[in-house]
Amino acid sequence: MIKILIADDHLIIRQGLRLILETENDFELVGEASDGAEALILCKKLKPDVVLMDLRMPNMDGLTAIEKLRIEQPNIAVVILTTFNEDDLMLRGLQAGARGYLLKDTDRAALFNTVRAAARGETLLKPEIMARVLSRKNTSVAETKSTEPANLTEREQEVLEAVARGDRSKEIAAQLGISERTVKAYLASIYSKLGVDSRAAAIAVAAQKGFLSK
Repeated sequence: MIKILIADDHLIIRQGLRLILETENDFELVGEASDGAEALILCKKLKPDVVLMDLRMPNMDGLTAIEKLRIEQPNIAVVILTTFNEDDLMLRGLQAGARGYLLKDTDRAALFNTVRAAARGETLLKPEIMARVLSRKNTSVAETKSTEPANLTEREQEVLEAVARGDRSKEIAAQLGISERTVKAYLASIYSKLGVDSRAAAIAVAAQKGFLSK
């Protein structure tokens, strides 16, 4: 069973997600929180596998809660609940440790797949959301790109691009003609060079610094 906690200040969103999630036999909704502070308390008490976290909440916002969870309970996977006009917050949330993000009007299949991927320690990023993040205009990108090169090798760049497309390690290995273990070794090197510890964070940082092709 995948234990899930929902953190959103809108009751109707929580109720809707609950009804949808309860249709799956491998999901167990263990709690609901109306702000980040309550989410942290419930995470300590209920030990969920995955938290669906809204970013804009009163008292303590989702971004702050994600940052605290990463320190206090790093084994809990966080999936951001977001809207299309929150690109900056999405990037910051991914850099803070979230495994991925979903639009609040996402379809059931995407919701289920993302939750299961997060529980496995993987990341699923919808192509249209990734495209929006990649197209985000950041005035500091040019400076960052020139003053802080990632120094990625050609093969590491290929792996990073594949990760940004949402490909899994097994798929990347098949595409590049290497073993899955080698893919994981490349990922570890990429994480080290970008100063991150997850696929989602690597994509966010790489997008912000302009290291991914459009």
